[in-house]
Amino acid sequence: MHKQMSRNAAPVSHPDLFGHPKGLTVLSATEMWERFSYYGMASLLVLYLVKYLLLPGQVEAVIGYRAVKAVLEGMFGPLAPQPLASQIFGFYAGFAYLLPIFGGYLADRFFGQRRMAIAGALLMAAGHFLMAAEAFLFVALGLLVLGMGAFKPNVSTQVGSLYAPDDRRRVRAYSIYYVGINIGAFAAPLVAGTLGGEVGWHYGFAAAGVGMLISLAIYLAGLRHLPPDERRTPRALPAAAPPLEGHERLAISGLLAVFLLTAFFWATYEQQSNTLMLWADDFTDRRADLGVWTGHIPTTWFLALNPLMIFVLTPPLLKLWAWQARSGTEMSTIGKLALAFFFVGLANLVMAAAALTLGSGDKASPLWLVAYFVIVTIGELHLGPVGLALVSRIAPARVLSLMMGLWLAASFPGEILGGWLGGFWSSMDKAHFFLMIAAIAAGAGAAVLALNPALRSVFDERRDMAP
Repeated sequence: MHKQMSRNAAPVSHPDLFGHPKGLTVLSATEMWERFSYYGMASLLVLYLVKYLLLPGQVEAVIGYRAVKAVLEGMFGPLAPQPLASQIFGFYAGFAYLLPIFGGYLADRFFGQRRMAIAGALLMAAGHFLMAAEAFLFVALGLLVLGMGAFKPNVSTQVGSLYAPDDRRRVRAYSIYYVGINIGAFAAPLVAGTLGGEVGWHYGFAAAGVGMLISLAIYLAGLRHLPPDERRTPRALPAAAPPLEGHERLAISGLLAVFLLTAFFWATYEQQSNTLMLWADDFTDRRADLGVWTGHIPTTWFLALNPLMIFVLTPPLLKLWAWQARSGTEMSTIGKLALAFFFVGLANLVMAAAALTLGSGDKASPLWLVAYFVIVTIGELHLGPVGLALVSRIAPARVLSLMMGLWLAASFPGEILGGWLGGFWSSMDKAHFFLMIAAIAAGAGAAVLALNPALRSVFDERRDMAP
């Protein structure tokens, strides 16, 4: 028999967070610290590579450097330090979101969500601490992507498993979860980013490792509030699972179509941790005079604007969606996803305008970056929690972790494409670069919107909903 706990009954738990199970608090705090570790390291990686590790006199000590560079140059041609750093970042982030496919599969079939999440946390902690040893850059990145592959899909899946299939709190739960984990994303560039950029690179990476150990401790302490593991097929009889039914195959096909197009979202959105950091470091006036304090704004602090805007914008956006639902004007899921792309395109148009205002040797106002992050965050809120809730709601129970892994893995081609696009940063006019990113985001958004008529019935949405 196949275990389907999340689809038929939610575990008994007393509500303690806005009327939600205690397990939501545990998982939100666990993911908050995991995001602290991930974004703390990610806020430093491109700057660390471009400004320090890939420079002559440093890079020769990195184990495997020549082999990695040879492979990347075989694919993309000669790479100077900045394009090489962009490619390394793209492949690191891409594999970090590809491997959740395998982490979800192993949890579904063999080990369960809990064991995989714990193993993933330990691997990520080891990877962060190993980043402090310059020679082991690629070994550390390898441990990090393996750990994220085991951790991410199985924690996200457990959020959905707290609720019955028809529980309307599910979408709100993922939005709360999304706000919770962004506390970690907010603190990461302020703490780990500042330590790495202002004190020493290695201190920033060590702070990320400490964050991952805290994440693991919270998860272990809260296990009693989490849903049981959901292995649907006995280990001894892996071939006993019945074939998928027609409606299940249709749901999977619809999700895969969405997954493919979201790759373009991540290719454009994730420039904020790549080329936007170089813009902030080289082209933004970071001088600050607050009367009691005069100095410069650390580059990584700008990355804190995205999670800050999530805190600010999520409550009014949820109220807007609730009002639209009551009045019958709520956008369809596909409509919300398409809007996410258009907002990313608009944010890059803002940066193109910023680049056009610069004269030779000038620095841009930091307010341009503030405007960028406000707009791009509105886009993220129309894709991140909406997509997670969609997968949790319609993916067949027996492959739920695998489909959650595929949702995360849609970032793989997106991050690779994003790394390749970021490689043009040092050779293109900056206004033209941002216009290129904006055009890609808008074009992909139009393609997503074109799917709306076909996928409404697959996702079981009313046909009279707004596009």
